[in-house]
Amino acid sequence: MKLRILLVTAVALVLCAAGWLFAQPPADPLVEGLRLVEVASVADAAEQLYSQRIYLSHDMRPLFTTKFAGPAVTVLLKKEEHHEGAAASQGMLDAIDNAPRGSVYVMVVPDGLDIAGIGGLMCTAMKYRGLAGAVVDGSVRDVPQIERLQFPVFSRGIVPSTSINHYRFAGVNVPVTCDGARVNPNDIIVADEDGVAVVPRAHAAEILKKAQELDNTEHSMLPFIEKYRSIREAVAKFGRI
Repeated sequence: MKLRILLVTAVALVLCAAGWLFAQPPADPLVEGLRLVEVASVADAAEQLYSQRIYLSHDMRPLFTTKFAGPAVTVLLKKEEHHEGAAASQGMLDAIDNAPRGSVYVMVVPDGLDIAGIGGLMCTAMKYRGLAGAVVDGSVRDVPQIERLQFPVFSRGIVPSTSINHYRFAGVNVPVTCDGARVNPNDIIVADEDGVAVVPRAHAAEILKKAQELDNTEHSMLPFIEKYRSIREAVAKFGRI
């Protein structure tokens, strides 16, 4: 009897696991590929192919070392003093609950360097909703909680303030300019210690291919430089710096 119960339990667990796997969205090969290359190569690829700057400014920095990629869910706030409380910001919370797994939450807080757009509660929701990370053109707070969660966040600063009663929700999945780069919904956000880049969905395949080529070239140059102790010879041989 005990053996039968164990067998039934094991089968049920397997079926549940299989159901969970089948319930996950199919992997996006472009996102998976861009997750593996360096953001510097992605930025170079877009510049070489399209003469476009797709990277965010130098002050967009991570709270801790991280690397991620995912399609953008954009959220725009509007600066406005009011007394409506959290009700005026409900849309930015709904955007989290409605975001597909693997998304990157991209929030723009105009003139928001002294305003925390997100904090520990929102990051907890993002983590357990399965988002890949967040990028905030503004600041963040509740850093100890976010670090404990190990939820990847890039922002332009850290402050203890709130956006409530100072900003209101202005739109979700709308085109935005985030720290100098244009972001459309579903563009692919890539991030690592060098910074953040925005890969336009229409050019993602070409940028990925070029970034992979640039990565491969640079990674081949490193052992060459170590062996011959000359960066000049390496550049002459591989054609990249």
